[in-house]
Amino acid sequence: MKNKIQFECNNCGAIFPKWSGKCSDCGAWNSISELALSQGRVKMPSQKTEYQIMQLSDISTESDFRIGTGINEFDRVLGGGIIPGALILVGGDPGIGKSTLMLQMCAGLKNYKPLYITGEESLKQIKYRSARLKNIPEDLLLMSEVNLDNITNAILKSNSDIIIIDSIQSVYSPSVDSTPGSVSQVRECANSFMNLSKQTGKAIFIVGHVTKDGMIAGPKILEHTVDTVLQFEGEKNYAFRILRSIKNRFGSTNEIGIFEMNEDGLEEVINPSEIFLARRNTDESGIAVVSATEGTRPLLLEVQSLVSPTGYNVPQRTSNGFDYKRLQMILAVLEKKLGLIFRQNDVFVNVAGGMSLNDISVDLGIAAAIVSSFRDEPIDHKIVLIGEIGLTGEVRSVAGIEQRISEAEKLGFKRLFLPRLNFEKIKRKFEIELYPVDKISQVFSHIF
Repeated sequence: MKNKIQFECNNCGAIFPKWSGKCSDCGAWNSISELALSQGRVKMPSQKTEYQIMQLSDISTESDFRIGTGINEFDRVLGGGIIPGALILVGGDPGIGKSTLMLQMCAGLKNYKPLYITGEESLKQIKYRSARLKNIPEDLLLMSEVNLDNITNAILKSNSDIIIIDSIQSVYSPSVDSTPGSVSQVRECANSFMNLSKQTGKAIFIVGHVTKDGMIAGPKILEHTVDTVLQFEGEKNYAFRILRSIKNRFGSTNEIGIFEMNEDGLEEVINPSEIFLARRNTDESGIAVVSATEGTRPLLLEVQSLVSPTGYNVPQRTSNGFDYKRLQMILAVLEKKLGLIFRQNDVFVNVAGGMSLNDISVDLGIAAAIVSSFRDEPIDHKIVLIGEIGLTGEVRSVAGIEQRISEAEKLGFKRLFLPRLNFEKIKRKFEIELYPVDKISQVFSHIF
């Protein structure tokens, strides 16, 4: 059979009739490789002459219950547990703990027999890891395989309701003439697993790698194919890990799960605010406490700043865990509205604990920490600051203010600065002392 030669971009999956050094679709260089297709080999499935149309009220959902994983933080992100027949993608950096999380999930599935299929490790390596973790069942079903056909047959013959594929980049289909991990292979394998999960009603977890930019490796269609996309985040130098829902057809994408990595594996963090503030040094300048929300959960975190004379012609601006461009904006507002001059100073900002914050409500706390370090005056350790800073120096309202206040009150803080618009909409009384403000100048006149 004569083969038809095509070329495919390994970065975006675009198809070209001939090779070129640069992909015209995504702009990647040296990403196009040869893809051999056998003419007449691919056949479209025959159309079914019988079909069924049902009313929404006639469809029963009694059997579609959620399966608890035994890990409350994991269940929270999934929306309450695992839906039978769901295809779930778990992505994250190498070594972040994806495989560890999957093994610990197997330990929590008491009444089910999950099947763990590994393509990157041997069965002995899985055995060594399970010995380090706690309560991994001895009767856990394991399989080391990368051939899609063999994996499909094993899943169909198995009585397991939960399947883990570790990882999607290691699986290959013999019908696709490209290397494992390529765009065409990942796309073909993902579609096969999707059809398999819907036909059998088995929940399938597929582990995926991420690129250097933090995106899940493979074609974007991979994320569209699956029902749920979970991103496992964290810095390797810190013990904390965050499981974040990016897409969820069966639950909210506003929930996160927080874990701490230790020698026994991943441990759930029940009260993250208390842990993040446990090692706080309250006598130093440049430290402020902010209230950020990750999903629907309020977190009290420590932000640190260091302002020191620069030894360079252009002063440094370094941010760890906070948006660099937003830091530049805050410094510009402080110079314009408070008359503070940072042109001859290096400014460093750090979020303690390795957290990365995208919540603009921490602006006020970041600004307070910078001013505290600049003046070398510590902030009272019983103060929490909440508010977005506008370009005119106003303190703008934020979402979820009552949950943030409740968290601060629960942890024993005495004073809380918040936007006036939020203060006017509070419906219940709190014991913590609230200070509504309109401008950043009002905040600093009270603090310093």
